[in-house]
Amino acid sequence: MGQVIDKIAWINVVDGKILSTRSKGKDVYYIPGGKREAGEGDIDTLVREIREELTIAIIPSSAKYVGTFEAQAHGHSLGTIVQMTCYSADYRGTPAPSQEIAEIIWLTYADRDRVSAVDKVIFDYLSREGRLL
Repeated sequence: MGQVIDKIAWINVVDGKILSTRSKGKDVYYIPGGKREAGEGDIDTLVREIREELTIAIIPSSAKYVGTFEAQAHGHSLGTIVQMTCYSADYRGTPAPSQEIAEIIWLTYADRDRVSAVDKVIFDYLSREGRLL
């Protein structure tokens, strides 16, 4: 197996739609989150990444594990897998795009073809669970 990219993501579903982002220079949408830094646990990574991307404060005590999903990493060589460990969590503030984020958007299952491969796996899971329209 090739390289594994370890990422943490924030699942925020409201009224059957999921909050997604598009980074500057990218052509697909991603569920917000990112790679952990040395020594960081899952929740530390979640709090830091979401603050950096969406300028909001995740409430660590509210974080709930949703699942871990894997797929071919978008824009990487074949065999490079992204492993996305996902959490839902409450937050303070109003989501707003940071410097690296071009757009924040609410997506439904009908938008599945507009997201990265691992996000498609997550969309499938959330749809089966009846959470995503």
